Amino acid sequence: MKIRLASELQYDSIVDGEGIRTVIWTQGCPHKCPGCHNPSTHDFAVGFSMDVDDVKKQISSYKNQDGITLSGGDPFSQPEACYEIASYAKKQGLNVWCYTGYTYEALLVMAKSNDIYLKLLQKIDVLIDGKFIVNLRNLSLKFRGSSNQRVIDVQKSLESGAVTLVTKYQQINIGLDLYEKPDYIFV
Repeated sequence: MKIRLASELQYDSIVDGEGIRTVIWTQGCPHKCPGCHNPSTHDFAVGFSMDVDDVKKQISSYKNQDGITLSGGDPFSQPEACYEIASYAKKQGLNVWCYTGYTYEALLVMAKSNDIYLKLLQKIDVLIDGKFIVNLRNLSLKFRGSSNQRVIDVQKSLESGAVTLVTKYQQINIGLDLYEKPDYIFV
């Protein structure tokens, strides 16, 4: 099985979820959010194809990783390949975070016509859902770009039948909203 990627896997990331992570940057996104920080991942026709088994081998080769993050693009545009990668990561003892422009509720509706969406959700620990909305951009949010996006505990949500937020990430970082760029940076 192949997956279309936007770039090589990125290991030792500390900004794409909690802990030290390997990020899989999927290529292709139907949302094309204005102001997206990764617009080069939108086009489904660019990027490169990689065998999922090679992605797994790379994940295994990286040491001291706490988990993987599926990002992009939108990982739910390639649910079969992302499911295989997430399943492998879980077997390796890694946690799985995923960024998507779809809402959690929309994914559940999509799962009614194709169970691969539910299978992928069942392998995800934390989901950051919702389109990036530039008018709701907030630099003091943890792990998300706009205030409409949620940090969801997927397993608790699936178990309870209602969205369960990861409360420690709902807090706003005090002070960032007061940030002023100094005239002398990196001196």
